[in-house]
Amino acid sequence: MEEIKTLLETQPLFALFLTIALGYLVGEINIKGFSLGSGAVLFVGLAIGGFAPKAAPPALLGTMGLLLFLYGVGIQYGAQFFRGLTSTEGLKANLAALLGVIGAGCISVALVPFAGMPVDEALGIFAGAGTSTATLQAIIAAMKSDGAAVGYSVAYPFGVAVPILCIYVLNAWLKPKIEQPAGQVIETAEVLLSNEDFLGLRFPQLVAKLPAGVAIAAVRREHRNQLPSEQLVLKQNDVLLVTATDKVALASAVALLGKLEPGRITSHREDLDYIRVFASKKTVVGCAVGDLPFPEGLACSVVQVRRGDSDLLPSPDLILEVGDRVGLLASRDKTKAIRSFFGDSIKGTADFSYISIGIGAALGLLLGMIPLPIPGLGKLTLGLAGLLLLALYLGKIRRTGAFVWTMPLSANLVLRNFGLTIFLAQVGMASGPKFFATVGETGATFLIYGALIALSLVLITAFFSLVVFRLPFDTAIGVISGATGNPAILAFSSRIAPTDRPDIGYAMIFPSMTILKIIFAQVAAALFGG
Repeated sequence: MEEIKTLLETQPLFALFLTIALGYLVGEINIKGFSLGSGAVLFVGLAIGGFAPKAAPPALLGTMGLLLFLYGVGIQYGAQFFRGLTSTEGLKANLAALLGVIGAGCISVALVPFAGMPVDEALGIFAGAGTSTATLQAIIAAMKSDGAAVGYSVAYPFGVAVPILCIYVLNAWLKPKIEQPAGQVIETAEVLLSNEDFLGLRFPQLVAKLPAGVAIAAVRREHRNQLPSEQLVLKQNDVLLVTATDKVALASAVALLGKLEPGRITSHREDLDYIRVFASKKTVVGCAVGDLPFPEGLACSVVQVRRGDSDLLPSPDLILEVGDRVGLLASRDKTKAIRSFFGDSIKGTADFSYISIGIGAALGLLLGMIPLPIPGLGKLTLGLAGLLLLALYLGKIRRTGAFVWTMPLSANLVLRNFGLTIFLAQVGMASGPKFFATVGETGATFLIYGALIALSLVLITAFFSLVVFRLPFDTAIGVISGATGNPAILAFSSRIAPTDRPDIGYAMIFPSMTILKIIFAQVAAALFGG
């Protein structure tokens, strides 16, 4: 055993990747439907760190992993985050998380008089139960002691394990019916225009009268297919190619316009043909469909954008992303020019701009360094929460001049999952020695307190999310993940609920709750720290 210990401590990279491999092996163990998934990496890291205390790689590596994870989440869900802040559901989610964090904080402070615990250790348990390193740093700075690190190291594993177990129990108890949403598919219909109310109208006037989410991709007139234009005046016996992602809306449009005549347009491709290309060129990525800089003479119509597993009905304000598969109607002799214009490179869809990532991450880190004055408490910094906030903003705006902030979905998933794995492994290995040493000194007392505070944070947040505000289950567990903070909890939530709501909830809650935890700890240190 001593040889193995020596090997691990002299080869930290070997120890790191061994931790990752064993962690994922343990995470795949399924006991009556429960498995830890990537969260097991943290616990394997604790075990290896306890066995070989000097095996942990530098803390900078773990910070880098967390940075990649947070940046990827922010870029992916920026638009949804800002929409959520102004929605009723978003406000309820933030209030539920706020009550959970404050409730857990009050219980931790109550340990001082009731359990005779030093203030710094009690607040350290609060920081660990909320898995917030930034809060720990704020406590150490305010209290000028290392006692908080003791409470933090013991509570941290419970800050991960307890929320995961609670989410599992809630899912088993409530049995919510959550299905992975099926990808949208564009439906088409060829309609003979016979409604006299539309005859003589210009094309924009026709579109304005159609149900929301319905578009006209092409028109057949006098035995020729053509692209619709703003100057086009509708005539009797025009055939319209109608598109929509909603079958009900499509059926309503067909009934409104006339009658179905399948094959009238799609059977004739000598004038217009359907082309599908990948959006991979910098000149189109980050551009709205209505602003695409088509060269003169390149007439075509965007009729479909497939992103991930879903079809999107192109609107003028739909912004193209790297990897989008764009369906167009155009003349056959323009095919080569269109492919060149969009890039149409599969390899290009897996690339992303390291310049944009570098600038974005650097600006986010800079934002996190800025001291924010809090009256009566001094100053605080956001740390990596600042990086997440900036990434969310960049994900919302998507592009600034030549800089494209977004990245292909596949690349984003790989980047943030790899970052998460590195972070969990490093933190676990670094925390292992202190965790086992503290447990050895204090026995089960600190373990109980850490579990209690982590449990209170989860249960209060869950109660207000599910019972009081009646948020959807997949949203609620995203809120719980954001309130507790650790990405492993989010990873588990996403397995329980295979929608994008947990990710959005996490991104919406994590920054604000990180700030709240820091402020609460500083206020408590000022009031009770003597």
